[in-house]
Amino acid sequence: MAPQINWYYHRNGCKTCLRMQAYLNEHGIAPQQIESANKVRYDFDQAKALLAGINRIVSTRGKSATTLNLKGGAVDDAALEKAIIGPSGKFRSPAIKVGKTLLIGFHETAFDEYLL
Repeated sequence: MAPQINWYYHRNGCKTCLRMQAYLNEHGIAPQQIESANKVRYDFDQAKALLAGINRIVSTRGKSATTLNLKGGAVDDAALEKAIIGPSGKFRSPAIKVGKTLLIGFHETAFDEYLL
């Protein structure tokens, strides 16, 4: 059974977002809430507010995936900003909240554990 995706943040025209959408479609996963990064953009402080209730962030760039454990508050702002903010200074997309985990970017192998 596919997990419940609470929130999906994506940008139209983004190649990584298109790959994420194809992955979700292929596995029959439907998010409860979809938000367009073309319409709503979050700076660092706003993005931090989105992390309420999140215990883990899995952030991917290219072929690498980094996991940040937020439980216990041991992650500093610099590491958090590197994981969630893109070169534009805004929240990265695609991003998915699944349970208490936030997945950012797209890495099929890394995300299989959380989405399948």
